[in-house]
This record gives sequence, structure tokens and C-alpha cells, in this order.
Amino acid sequence: MFTLVQLDTPPPESLKSQVLQMVVDYFSDISPVSLTPSNPLYQLYQYVIGYEVHLYLQGMDAALDTSARLILALDDQDPSQVLGFALYLPVKDDPEACTLAYLAVQASHRRHGMARAMLQQMITRHPHAELACVASKVPVFEAMGFQVLAARGPQVLMNTWAHSSDGMIAVQDLAPIFQSKEVRQIHAYLVQQHGKKAMSDAEKKRDRQLDQMARQAQALVDERRA
Repeated sequence: MFTLVQLDTPPPESLKSQVLQMVVDYFSDISPVSLTPSNPLYQLYQYVIGYEVHLYLQGMDAALDTSARLILALDDQDPSQVLGFALYLPVKDDPEACTLAYLAVQASHRRHGMARAMLQQMITRHPHAELACVASKVPVFEAMGFQVLAARGPQVLMNTWAHSSDGMIAVQDLAPIFQSKEVRQIHAYLVQQHGKKAMSDAEKKRDRQLDQMARQAQALVDERRA
């Protein structure tokens, strides 16, 4: 079994490191890009999403109503072990609303209601909850009370209500991360390791994959509207 813990301030380092490890381990599941390890760009995007979550956790502040919030599912037998997490962003000027940023559960503890329990706790605080997911995961979230609103690029926008909130959310700007020295170094290393042509092919493969996901997202939205 598990215990849920709600955090409005940065988690202790031991818990934070486990959350970040889960982000890396389940990158393909939780990233909107959904690259597989066979794509040479995988490591670069892994770093970017990990750093993004690091910034959200680092910037948590109970005094700021726009800071990220974290729900942890901890092992009942060993509360030092993180079994799952939900990271969400409250909406400015709309206390009932929030947006789910990332949700993950350890592979060994899935199908035990952990994700549902974390989302339910989030919704209890913010009943007007929104998320975006790939088309294949829509039925999972529909079963948890979310409904399809629209296609948004490679993802489907879902909400517990029939419309999005008009409020603003404080989303991390990924542009500075992609332009950072660390990302440039990772990219240079990957070019050295795989070659320029392989990296160029990887970018084309990524773009084709995103286009395909966008078509799937729109097809699903059209199907639900019909």
C-alpha cells in the first residue's frame, strides 16, 4: 500500500532525487515528445525534461499561489521510498483550477490505483483540473473523470470541466534550457558519437513522429465530437 503526501515547498533532497530519477526512467511515458531510446536525441530530451522538473521543484514556494505543487505516493512500509508522483501547476486568479504537468508511477506498482488516488487528491484541491496526454492514454484519463476538449499539437487536451480556465499558469520556459551550455555540450557529444547525418535523421524521425501523434490526437478529438 501507499501513503499520499502533499508538498507545497521543495521536497527533501532524498525524495527529490527519486522523483528526478523517475522522470529520467519514464521519459518516454511522460514526455510530450515521447522519443524512444533508439533515437539519438533521447538523451538530450531526457536531460531537458529532467532539468525542467528540477526547476519546478526548486521553485516551489507555499507563499506563491502560482508555484508548482507536488503529490508523492510513498511506500507504507518504507516512507523514504517514492512510488509515484504528480506535479501540477495552480492557475493564477482561479483557485479552483490547475494543470497537471507530470504524472508517473513506478512500473512495479502500477494498476493499484496510485495514479487515480494522486489525481483525486489534486482534484479535491482544484476541481477544475486540466491535462494533456497522447491519444492512446485518453481512455485512461476518461475513466478518471476527465473529458476531451481539443487537440493541442501531438497531445489531447482534457479537463474535468467542459472548458479550460481563463487564468494563467506559470509554465517553465524551455528555450533557455535548450540554449544552455549543458545542452549544447550534450548535443556536441551526440554528434561526435553518432555523426551529423545520424543526428539529422534523428531530428527528421522526431518531426515525423510528432506529426503522426498530432494526426492521432486530432482524429481522436474528431471521433469524440462525432
